[in-house]
Amino acid sequence: MSPAQPPAPALSDTEARTLVGSLAPLLHAWLPRQRWFAGKGSPVTGFVPVAVTELQAQSAAGPGLLHLLVRVEQHGAADPAPANGRYQDCYQLLLGVRHTLPASLAGAAIGRVDQGPLAGRTVYEGLHDPRVADLLLERLRATDTRGPLRFCRAATVPAGLTGRLLDAEQSNSSLVYGAGAGGSDAYILKILRRVYPGAHPDLELPLALAAEGCERVPAPVGWIEAADPSGGGLPGSGEALTLGVLQPYLRDSRDGWRLALAALTGDREFLSEARALGRATAEVHTALAAALPTVTLGRRQTAHLAEGMTERLEVAARAVPALLPYVPGLRAAFDALAALDEAGRGRPAQRVHGDLHLGQTLRTPDGRWSVIDFEGEPARPLAERRRPQPPVRDVAGMLRSFDYAARSHEPWRPDWAARCRAAYCEGYAEAGTDPRAEPELLRAYETDKAVYEVLYEARHRPDWLPVPMAAIRRLAAGA
Repeated sequence: MSPAQPPAPALSDTEARTLVGSLAPLLHAWLPRQRWFAGKGSPVTGFVPVAVTELQAQSAAGPGLLHLLVRVEQHGAADPAPANGRYQDCYQLLLGVRHTLPASLAGAAIGRVDQGPLAGRTVYEGLHDPRVADLLLERLRATDTRGPLRFCRAATVPAGLTGRLLDAEQSNSSLVYGAGAGGSDAYILKILRRVYPGAHPDLELPLALAAEGCERVPAPVGWIEAADPSGGGLPGSGEALTLGVLQPYLRDSRDGWRLALAALTGDREFLSEARALGRATAEVHTALAAALPTVTLGRRQTAHLAEGMTERLEVAARAVPALLPYVPGLRAAFDALAALDEAGRGRPAQRVHGDLHLGQTLRTPDGRWSVIDFEGEPARPLAERRRPQPPVRDVAGMLRSFDYAARSHEPWRPDWAARCRAAYCEGYAEAGTDPRAEPELLRAYETDKAVYEVLYEARHRPDWLPVPMAAIRRLAAGA
């Protein structure tokens, strides 16, 4: 099926249920093993198709490609409840279909289908297949439509680019496109795995920043979206679902985390880099405030922020007993935040990055910093990630990242981290408001971040627990 052919409809509800039902035994074993699957620890009890579209039929000339939006049911998960915005997770899957997998794709195999319309054929993670990667880019170049899927483009994309899947898979999957053998990488297509109704910040914010003329963030070149099918199992039917974003690939750039670790390994300071990164962060915040609506948080809103932080502390302390001795000191930070607006002064809030750390930044060889990945913390509800917040939340995330870098090095370098933190704040103050001007606000957000880190590390990386615990001791003492 070529991009020039008429649009193909999605499978009917009956066809989709039959297909997904035949794949269920394979998906039960494969899906929980994926790095981007968020439901680890809860048994998968079923799969409900939201939309199934055949992007390419299998033929002698090439593999088939199925696009699935599937709601995953899990034991203990909340039932869909549009009234409070809670629903079971919906995932985007791109499944290749072949009679026999070539050796190069053996590692991508999901399994052989025993029954249903694909009986006797092998399905696999399609993004590992260069032919599938090429098909997605061609759909974007052609601004194609396939059933509920829409391939949109904001700028011209050249032909002849070959794609490859990035090895570093996190909460999403990314394809990098270049100009063939020996050519330079040109674009990166991020495939969003968990799908939500409504504007997705990873597309919404870079588009807004591009319109504002901010060059600190790569402007989207194209994107993939889908109409939320009526009765498709997601609330807010009719809202577009963002599925993927195509942006320029900053070739030869290195992320801030690797640069910081390299500086530590070489026993070098990172002060000029941290100061420049602070300026870049402030420039992004300034552009976001100009591009999108801002609000003023009054006494009630600030108290609500503090209450949420206190609740998260209590949950974490119940799960991680090592926190218990520090709870009074940590709660004092949140009480100080709640008391800030007792005089009714209020403070500005705006759209922010939401998950800013060194790994979300890129630096070119000429020293220019860019900010990437505006998805926010994937574990938080989308509505919460899109809510205006004080910009200091991003600042606190970056300050915690310097601590993590210093703790990753042997011996631990707290002095190095402290100097980087100060330089970052100095750079931010050069292009914005000094985040240290309201120490209660900064301390509260840094404390909230450290509490989140303690819970995460205790559950997923116990060897890393000493990193946030060192910050907990400092913050509980009021430092």
